[in-house]
Amino acid sequence: MIVDDEPYIRSGLQRGLKNEVNAIATAGDVNSALDLLQANHFDAMIADVRLPGDRDGLELVNTASQRYPCMRVIVITAHGTVEMAVEAMRRGAFDFITKPFDLDLIRQQVRRAIEHGQFRAENHALRDRLAVAGEIAGIIGKCTGIQELFHQVRQVADTDATVLIQGESETGKELIARALHDLSRRSESPFVAVNLGAIPETLLESELFGFERGAFTDANRRKPGCFDRAGAGTLFLDEITEVPSKCQVDLLRVLQSGEYQRIGGEATMHAAARIVSATNRDLRVMIEEDTFREDLFYRLNIVPLLIPPLRNRRDDIPLLVDHFLEHFCAHHGRGAKRVDDGAMSMLCQANWPGNVRQLRNIIERLVIIVSGDEIKATHLPSDLHDATTSRSCRVTTLAEAAETAERSAIRAALREADFHRERAAKLLGVGIRTLHYKMSRYELQ
Repeated sequence: MIVDDEPYIRSGLQRGLKNEVNAIATAGDVNSALDLLQANHFDAMIADVRLPGDRDGLELVNTASQRYPCMRVIVITAHGTVEMAVEAMRRGAFDFITKPFDLDLIRQQVRRAIEHGQFRAENHALRDRLAVAGEIAGIIGKCTGIQELFHQVRQVADTDATVLIQGESETGKELIARALHDLSRRSESPFVAVNLGAIPETLLESELFGFERGAFTDANRRKPGCFDRAGAGTLFLDEITEVPSKCQVDLLRVLQSGEYQRIGGEATMHAAARIVSATNRDLRVMIEEDTFREDLFYRLNIVPLLIPPLRNRRDDIPLLVDHFLEHFCAHHGRGAKRVDDGAMSMLCQANWPGNVRQLRNIIERLVIIVSGDEIKATHLPSDLHDATTSRSCRVTTLAEAAETAERSAIRAALREADFHRERAAKLLGVGIRTLHYKMSRYELQ
């Protein structure tokens, strides 16, 4: 498709490209272009920036790249600036060409755009086949909880919905965030991950939103923030609970309006990235404690994804063990090894407070230190022996102990209050919403 308000530009490009493509459609404004897009399939689009009406070519690029991710858009303009080119690419443009342009260059870029779009469509199909096969972004599992998670990821990946990933440490929250990105139409745009807990509070705002030259004493150049770097891709905010109150307000503004400002800047920037956040803490409790904004929580929690801990997916442990064995034997140049039945039984009964990361580390260690081709129970670390002497007297993690205590305390309070929930909440010293959440979590009626 060719979108330009000048008829002679449209007709000139049509003549110049007639031998490169099977069919060409033209439009003179954004609305006409969107109508054509809805009714037909296009491999590539050439669009001018300045178009008549209340919407310009950059808005067309933004809409087209989100709705039709395998179609590549080449932007042309007679008023090109570096800033405009950067903004066009940020919104999803494949290339940016200034007028007057060389027809040979246009032909070359159209060929590249079509090839690139076809390659991307093939990649999407391959990723979909892998996801259906039971593996997403390196996460392996066949248990009900993991399969349900995979199903949810596939459902939500190709939307723009904001996602909140919840799970204990080392369960694979960033892997799920990357899966959401890789399976989406944004997969050719950047995936930017930022650990909010690792950034000092004084630097967090500049890291997220960037700053202009002269914004403060050492600001001798413009620095793009995470939203700038993510462009039209995915911004993954890990440890979202570590965001201080001031920055919570700024994040809320971006989620509500899609707008932000760099520190020291006056221009309003438009955020095109999809937001995926993650936490290993209970956000509803933090809301009750007034340490996390409730309105921000509801903006982040459009689609919640819960990753089960390894102790709740014991049927997957043999599958994970075999995967890690194969990987680390090849990585460290060791011959093939196997885990005997006694050792596998102990691995399946362990508590795994460190989740998949802990299992991965133990298997790597065993691959390195065990000289033979068989790993036995005697090779396993002593803490695993202690944790699996029996299911009745095994070591309990702090998380499991806390859950057991909470469940018992809630049952006792409900009985004391004659099952009146508001009175039970007062006895427990929590808000009614926290009590409702906990009852739902522990399946207490």
